[in-house]
Amino acid sequence: VESILVQHGILAPKRYKYSEIKKMTKSFNEKLGKGGYGSVYKGVLPDGSLVAVKVLIETDSNGEEFINEVASISRTAHVNIVNLLGFSFNQNKRALVYEYMPKKSLDKFLINDCPLDLDKLCKIAVGVAKGLEYLHTGCNTRIVHFDIKPQNILLDEDFCPKISDFGLAKLCKKKQSIVSMLGARGTIGYIAPEIFSRNFGGASHKSDVYSYGMMVLEMAGARNFVENEAIQSSESYFPDKIYEHVVDVTKKLDDIMIDNEEQIVRNKMFLVGFWCIQTSPSDRPPMSKVIEMLEGSIESILIPPKPVLWNARVSDKEISSCSSYVERENSTQD
Repeated sequence: VESILVQHGILAPKRYKYSEIKKMTKSFNEKLGKGGYGSVYKGVLPDGSLVAVKVLIETDSNGEEFINEVASISRTAHVNIVNLLGFSFNQNKRALVYEYMPKKSLDKFLINDCPLDLDKLCKIAVGVAKGLEYLHTGCNTRIVHFDIKPQNILLDEDFCPKISDFGLAKLCKKKQSIVSMLGARGTIGYIAPEIFSRNFGGASHKSDVYSYGMMVLEMAGARNFVENEAIQSSESYFPDKIYEHVVDVTKKLDDIMIDNEEQIVRNKMFLVGFWCIQTSPSDRPPMSKVIEMLEGSIESILIPPKPVLWNARVSDKEISSCSSYVERENSTQD
């Protein structure tokens, strides 16, 4: 693990013994959450600081995902990126020590009777956009996250959002537009079409923009448009009527100057979301433009073209088609 971290050229965070991980979590006494990667436990450092300890499922693999997370996040320093405090790597026992986020993840608030108002959700969306802009353009090395979704957005005491879970992230040179991919990565419902098939283009930082757009549409209330239907894919998630509703309301805002602030914020988020999920990666805005749209007036946002919805249920053959395609972008390209 040390040689790989040195190869990434980073100053590694503190390395803990696994016995120290057990001690700080009181033998994994309080579980905060669970996922495909393993479980997260509440812990306390010797100085009394609360931490979240992510314990990965024991595996005989070489730990590529683990190294990815340590290497990626150790390069970052931003208010909207979760802070990695330390890690433990002992054969097949691996753990990551993060700052503790008392409000947990965003998905907990995107349920029926959401306790957060739209203004707060829009501010969270802006914070996530600023975090992504930093990953894409603010680091010495561009970081593409590849798994932006509500479950990976953590919230602090003041609901300041922090992007987490960099296990699928890719590091690439600033001028590298298309990322080398060896198989699809991400979560169904948030994955950009180019991740599944080269027919849509190459995987890039614009793939994060797509996932972000899907999340923003969900934050704005897109679930309410899907009646009694499990959200399985982009296809079932965003039927035509959502787009038609957004266009209709936007025209009304222009024509009769509706002064319902909540409706204006909701429609702004819908418009931004639809810009972000354009089928062609080149049609999606850079995150700097997303921030500008969210923080500006709704009148300044053009109505986006209707995205061509695609079927996320694809074959293994199509998934494997997004392999090793790298090209350089012009310095003027987003």
